[in-house]
Amino acid sequence: MELCHIARREGRLSSFLRGELGMSAGLMNKLKWSDAIQVNGRPQRTDYPVRPGDVITVRLEEPTPDYPAEDGAVDILYEDGYLLVVDKPAGMLIHPSRSQNTGTLANRVLGHYRREGCDGAFHPLTRLDRDTFGAVLVGKNAHICTLLQNGPLGKTYHAVTWGGPVEETGVIDAPIARLPLPSLLRRVSPEGKPSVTEYRVLARKGQLCKLELRPITGRTHQLRVHCAYMGFPIVGDPQYASEASLALSRELGLTGQLLCAKCLEFPHPVTGAPMEITSHMDAEIVGL
Repeated sequence: MELCHIARREGRLSSFLRGELGMSAGLMNKLKWSDAIQVNGRPQRTDYPVRPGDVITVRLEEPTPDYPAEDGAVDILYEDGYLLVVDKPAGMLIHPSRSQNTGTLANRVLGHYRREGCDGAFHPLTRLDRDTFGAVLVGKNAHICTLLQNGPLGKTYHAVTWGGPVEETGVIDAPIARLPLPSLLRRVSPEGKPSVTEYRVLARKGQLCKLELRPITGRTHQLRVHCAYMGFPIVGDPQYASEASLALSRELGLTGQLLCAKCLEFPHPVTGAPMEITSHMDAEIVGL
């Protein structure tokens, strides 16, 4: 993959790499010995004097992943040369693990790159649980991933819960800690890390409630833990549940939580343009 920038001012090449292209000193040092940094098609040192109109290109190479590309449907919400936003279905892992090297979103995305003749890599910025579904933001190389990590990222989720908050809008401010090993679950605890979630009621029907959830912090299982702690667990969640929500989940045949990553908002890492990407999916129960 190549980054390209047309200079609009004078200055040392290094100042353009740090400023306009957002590169770290470590990445510049790594690239400058491999002829990957060029001005007007010729390799140059980072102290090269750039003039207005000069074309700066940087070639970014990614290591070959240790998992295979696979054919399969990929629901693309947005794509350009730098990033990708896709809808992940429920029941699919984001990334291969030691126990599962195939059948993940990463395998599918690499298959999409192969079909399109793209040399992109898979660097997910949003990591959804296996059974949480919806929009996932992917940087096509490590540099773009770093730029996205350093910028603001607004995330909006939709959830169907058993029970709901009294107020139509509000904030859940409750620290979250990990349960003792070997458990991978979390709980609200005074010893936990600060965790904040904003909520808004979208609809109510009987004991069911549809919520808009906006995580201000990014703790593992945060939305599931916060909803359960407040007394309105997410329907379908087998781990953070009440007896009533489990009974409804069994009745509906659900094996995973009705939690959808509905919308992502962020500035484009290269152009700075505001981006708002909405999932094709939603957390829904008939009649709500």
